[in-house]
Amino acid sequence: MGSKITKEEFIKLIEENRDLIWKVVAIYHKNKADQEDAFQEILLSLWKAYPTFEGKSKISTWMYRVALNTVIAGFRKTSNKVYNNRTDEAINDDLIKPGNKDLSEDIECLYKAIDYLSDIEKALIMLYMEEKSYDDIAEILGMTRTNVGVKINRIKKKLKKIYNKVADGY
Repeated sequence: MGSKITKEEFIKLIEENRDLIWKVVAIYHKNKADQEDAFQEILLSLWKAYPTFEGKSKISTWMYRVALNTVIAGFRKTSNKVYNNRTDEAINDDLIKPGNKDLSEDIECLYKAIDYLSDIEKALIMLYMEEKSYDDIAEILGMTRTNVGVKINRIKKKLKKIYNKVADGY
């Protein structure tokens, strides 16, 4: 592509991919204000970077890459790597079935466990949970398919240990 995009085309593109941007934001930011700020930063990055999009990958793959790079860069600027507990408002309500307390607690524990992962581990597990293929994850994160597989297996083991410690706190 690598061409100019109209404001209307850009808005349509964002509307079609809004959920993927919010999912990236929710993994890295705990409160609503930070999430909204990160969302705006991602939109600005996408707008600026669109002329460099060459169409060699799916637009959603490219958007994931830009969103992750933007949020990780912003996260590194403002974070001193102190992990706070995730608030209820930061948990994706779509994942929690109303009235199912056990599921709600499990998801909260999972998000708390994810908070302890490194930036790249968060990106990998988020994309894995999105059911992206190893090939897509490799393309989004700029690594080999084999490396993706190895890292995801390690992250699963690490998350299981962290999850159990977090769950024991309940």
